[in-house]
Amino acid sequence: MGEAPPLRPGRAVAGMSAILLPVHPDGAPDWDGFAAHVERTHAVGLAPAVNMDTGYAQRIDEGTRARALDVAAEITGGAFVAGAFVADRPGDALDLAAYASAAGEVRRRGGTPVVFPSHGLNALDGPAWVDAHRRLAERVDRMIGFELGPMFVPYGRIYDLDDYEGLLSIPEVVGAKHSSLRRQPEWDRLALRDRVRPDFAVLTGNDLAIDLIMWGSDYLLGLSTFAPDAFARRDALWAAGDARFFELNDLLQHLGELTFRHPTPGYRHDAAMFLHLRGWIDHDGVWPGEPRRPESDRELLAGIAGRLEALLDETADVVAAADGGAP
Repeated sequence: MGEAPPLRPGRAVAGMSAILLPVHPDGAPDWDGFAAHVERTHAVGLAPAVNMDTGYAQRIDEGTRARALDVAAEITGGAFVAGAFVADRPGDALDLAAYASAAGEVRRRGGTPVVFPSHGLNALDGPAWVDAHRRLAERVDRMIGFELGPMFVPYGRIYDLDDYEGLLSIPEVVGAKHSSLRRQPEWDRLALRDRVRPDFAVLTGNDLAIDLIMWGSDYLLGLSTFAPDAFARRDALWAAGDARFFELNDLLQHLGELTFRHPTPGYRHDAAMFLHLRGWIDHDGVWPGEPRRPESDRELLAGIAGRLEALLDETADVVAAADGGAP
């Protein structure tokens, strides 16, 4: 389409934040750190999103996924979303029963499943991809779709706008995360949403353009795991029409430009370092075999963390607004 939809000043934003799974030096999950991060995310009014890429969805086993769901359910009372992940290999057919089982585990705990990509699902052409979601909706009463670009996972795929419109026709699909890291496809989806199904949530996953909320996106971001408090504050500033929104958004975007550089999966190590610098987790490890950032990132992250704390102090007067804007 080549155009942006209209700006939405003063719009209340629904934020979902992918939760980092902290890791001990021996490679085991840090469950205390994980629970604390779910709690602080929920407390500021963002919906915790567990078992997403930020939580190593592709690497963890079923027992770890189940424990993450249990922790999120206990802390939030069901106000969370979670990846419904199916492990398969190139050439495998779609395993709809496995998706229904994974999504059902999330719904059983009160959460909303996010239909995580897989080789079998994303090998389908557009109409078959839509039909797979329609058939899954016969078994799951509420879910979120997910377009994930290949820069995140090798089986990632962004579908055509006509296919996306088909997704909007499924009532049980209440929104979809879009992670192409490009503005125009998301603007096109917003314009389509506004025309076809205004209540559908376009959830930006663009960590390089987090200002897409200005045009009507909500979000499900990995970047927000670095600072859920700052994202909640930024959202409140936007809803209040407060120009300080731009300064805080710019700093958060600077953080995103640094940490989501190539290779993109390295952002998880940056997140661990940042949370460790903030005193929120005890270690800055990553899942065994996952990429690590150079030690030089630590000084850069410390500088951003200091500036962020100063901005949070300067905008503390909008905390009440943030409390009223929980999704």
